[in-house]
Amino acid sequence: MLLSRKPDHEKREGRVAQDNVAAPVLAAIPAPSRRSLRGLDWFIFFLADVQTGFGPFIAVYLTTQKWTQVEIGFVLSIGGIVALIGQMPGGAIIDAARSERLVAALAIATIGCCALAYAAMPVFAVVVTAATLHAAASCVLGPAIAAISLGLVGPLAIGERLGRNARFASLGNGVAAAVMGTAGYLLSSRSVFLVTFLLAIPTLIALSRIREEEVDIARCHGEMPREAPVPGDTNIWHLIRQRPLIVFALSVLLLQLANASMMPLMASAVTARSSQWATVLVAFCIVVPQAIVALLSPSVGRKAQLWGRRPLLLIGFGALAIRGVLFATVRDPYLLVMVQVFDGITAAVFAVMIPLIVADVAFGSGHFNLAQGIVGTATGIGASLSTALGGYVSDKFGNATAFFGLAGIAATGLLLILFVMPETRRTGLIAAKEMAG
Repeated sequence: MLLSRKPDHEKREGRVAQDNVAAPVLAAIPAPSRRSLRGLDWFIFFLADVQTGFGPFIAVYLTTQKWTQVEIGFVLSIGGIVALIGQMPGGAIIDAARSERLVAALAIATIGCCALAYAAMPVFAVVVTAATLHAAASCVLGPAIAAISLGLVGPLAIGERLGRNARFASLGNGVAAAVMGTAGYLLSSRSVFLVTFLLAIPTLIALSRIREEEVDIARCHGEMPREAPVPGDTNIWHLIRQRPLIVFALSVLLLQLANASMMPLMASAVTARSSQWATVLVAFCIVVPQAIVALLSPSVGRKAQLWGRRPLLLIGFGALAIRGVLFATVRDPYLLVMVQVFDGITAAVFAVMIPLIVADVAFGSGHFNLAQGIVGTATGIGASLSTALGGYVSDKFGNATAFFGLAGIAATGLLLILFVMPETRRTGLIAAKEMAG
């Protein structure tokens, strides 16, 4: 009996092989209606609009309400902490839900009410409660979008669908930033939150356009039919121990550790070199990556199906490392805007790759959204550590040293992908798609 036991990696290889053989059995290939697909497009677009209403606008608004920086920092920290610890519970909620659309609708309604509370009563207790509820609602929206996408188009088309999702999210962010910035300038900082509340209405309308019967619940949770299911595949502990999931979560942590503090440090450097044009330059540095993401994301989804996941991950980490080196060496503030093209490449890659690789690893487990929460937690930890680490190194040793250090972390992530991360693309699914086509 002891001789019959196999190491975990051999069991995984056996499962992958079985999936590759059994994948053509996925006969019921979904054909969602144009209405549902367009509904998902506009849902993501308007949701990005709604989410843009928070973030930096909160700090601006509360400052105009005579809040101290300590109070503002506390509110932002509360939101960050809730967002961090809520990632895995949020994913588990989506996995347990019988209607992802309903959960998403409740979360959007909650966020809309939070925006209204900010505008109506900017007192400490109300703002802290709103920040907490907003962060908690956001923890289920990310997994809900990926789950609805997977349930709607299935595993054969999820790569291209995720690329389309990233495009509409990027377009939504750009449009919302312009609209809310204009409203704040022409009216007041309070108007930003009123606009956010109003934008929740078309978001819910777009969500209602997605037909419930076309969103397969089993696919939403990553439950895939097989001829001979492997015992234990649906066990949560079994999923958590998957080597690709652990390695990928660690690589995402390194990604955020290298990336999160680059933009704030660069903004400080631009302000020091050209204070007169700093605001405009920083705005362009935000817009350029969004444009690149909107342009490249669908191609990333298609290439991931053709090339596999690892080559694109290497491109994403490579672009991040190059960006860090250029930030450390380029002195012209205007050239820094061009450097942000590399930020767009990294963002386009990982906007698609994170949910796609999680879907690969969680294939058949029924815990796709919990796995998203695990990677989301790694994202939050990396981002939180990055701002503290980057700021400390910059203060002690200068911006150039900080940027070189962040580039080194990105290079470490690249090496992790190159030498440790296995390829997660399932060739059986590709064969099934070709047979279906």
